[in-house]
Amino acid sequence: MNIFKSALLIISIILFTISCNTKDSKKVEEKSTSSIKYAKGFDIVKTDSETKLIIKSPYPGATGETVYSIISEKPSKLNEIQTPLKSIVVTSTTHIPNLEMLNVENKLVGFPNTTFISSKKTRKLIAQKAVQELGHPDHISTENLLDLNPDIVMGFSVNANNKMFATIEKIGIPVVFNGAWLEETPLGRAEWIKVFGILFDKEIKADSVFSNIEKNYLEAKAIAKNSKNKPTVVCGGLYRDVWYMPAGNSFEATFLKDANTDYLWKDSQGSGSLSLNVENVFDKGQNAEYWFSPGMHATTNDLKQSNFISSKMDAFKNNKIYSYNNTKGETGGIWYFELSPVRPDLVLKDIIKITHPELLPNYKLTFYKKLN
Repeated sequence: MNIFKSALLIISIILFTISCNTKDSKKVEEKSTSSIKYAKGFDIVKTDSETKLIIKSPYPGATGETVYSIISEKPSKLNEIQTPLKSIVVTSTTHIPNLEMLNVENKLVGFPNTTFISSKKTRKLIAQKAVQELGHPDHISTENLLDLNPDIVMGFSVNANNKMFATIEKIGIPVVFNGAWLEETPLGRAEWIKVFGILFDKEIKADSVFSNIEKNYLEAKAIAKNSKNKPTVVCGGLYRDVWYMPAGNSFEATFLKDANTDYLWKDSQGSGSLSLNVENVFDKGQNAEYWFSPGMHATTNDLKQSNFISSKMDAFKNNKIYSYNNTKGETGGIWYFELSPVRPDLVLKDIIKITHPELLPNYKLTFYKKLN
């Protein structure tokens, strides 16, 4: 009998322990919060006791996550980041507008190949020597980086084998990979401003900025639905005998869909670029009403010289080719590449203004210009 009672007691203790652990787990889960709506490549998770920045997609094909603990005291590990950051080095011009929108551009201390930066605010800092030149983007000067000693380096990479960033981490400077360029939706790309928000203790500001961009984007999308026509569109251009075109699930195709246009390759698979034969593009797209982003050509004559078939397309004949290539900063950087990822609302309005001009009578184009 005593053995039986002892057994019951042990079982009761085990069940009670399991029950308590389960309740504790549920409590943690219930207290965890995340405000990320569109982005797939990162998350910010909070509990009552900690905040985690999780980078899910640092480069194409990444299989693991990198988790950073956001703390207020001095870090003792590379995966701990003390906030707010006092200094930062970024490696892509697409990071610059995020800093400026949060009013922390003065925390930028270094950048590789500053010539590519178009923003007037940051160019002024460069002229004042507040932002140091760090050399080629693929070969940042570690000596200069050590002199600057930034709190973090924000990088981007096309694969896992990036020796430069590995070296930077070895010298004790944390690297946070920004995978905004891998997002498949325009709003997903823009939402990465929240990463900068958590790093600079500007979460409320970042949420507000993104909410306004989201609101503008969705309003523009709703306006586009009022159009009675849906003009046909062809995109991309020829490079070394291959015509590169946005795939049907790409963020570029999403812009065209949300602008209420008929992108002729909308049903193609993939979220990147299509590699097409020029004859096939001509057969399908010769009668398209509009042609967007025809490569890096500055004029229609340049386009004709590089691709004789282009002049036979209706969009060429009717002067309805639009490019972002001719909107540049003072040192030659292309404004679209720098600003458009964080301002998809302006890109969408550009496309609506071009294809449905009656819907946005007072809007002026930000990125695109007619190719003349």
